[in-house]
Amino acid sequence: MPALSEQTVLITGAAQGLGAAVARVFGRSGARLILMDRDEAGLAAVANGIGGAVETHAVDLSDAAATEAALAQLGGPVDALIHNAAILKPKPIDAESLASFRATLDVGIQAAFQLTQAVWPAMKARGGGALVFVSSQSGIKGFVDETAYCAAKHALEGFSKCLALEGAAHGILSCTITPGKAMHTPMSERNYPPELKAEWVDPERLAPAFVEIATKRDMGLSGQRLNAWTLSEPEAA
Repeated sequence: MPALSEQTVLITGAAQGLGAAVARVFGRSGARLILMDRDEAGLAAVANGIGGAVETHAVDLSDAAATEAALAQLGGPVDALIHNAAILKPKPIDAESLASFRATLDVGIQAAFQLTQAVWPAMKARGGGALVFVSSQSGIKGFVDETAYCAAKHALEGFSKCLALEGAAHGILSCTITPGKAMHTPMSERNYPPELKAEWVDPERLAPAFVEIATKRDMGLSGQRLNAWTLSEPEAA
């Protein structure tokens, strides 16, 4: 298993929140990073804070053509993919637009498909890799005003399970991961009720779970739905 200093990690939604926290922790571990987000200024700020080998791509992952173009520019094979990007804009079904619904699904599952197809061949050729898809309770439950977000997260759960089966023969781990703990991010600031805001934690406390998955590539975890809080801080959990 290559050390993190010898691995390239692609992280989406990396300009803020959990994605930025995961990027910083991987950066401190010496990994080469490829960061994607539509927020170019935010990406630059995160990359500058990390320093070292950081490649950034400002791209709207809801746009299939733009995503394909960004992926064509990747500077080398990817050892671990962390697909964290998501859209959560709660709306009742009669107020939801087709454009908004599609954008949420496209960032969640269409981009997951494109990203996976882009990194899969090199992972097979190199004898392994890790695919980590950030999910949530919305991936197994329904919530009022979250038809688009729940649909996207439910799709990710099924997508990952299929990839785990296909990847088993090639040493490619695929799993979903939930925060497992309320975390303080721009998305949670907009959407969390007061009781969750009262207990939220810095997302950097959850980020070590992603490093552990990429480092160990324990195939026993493939196909599972993991808990970042439990993996990062087992004693606190």
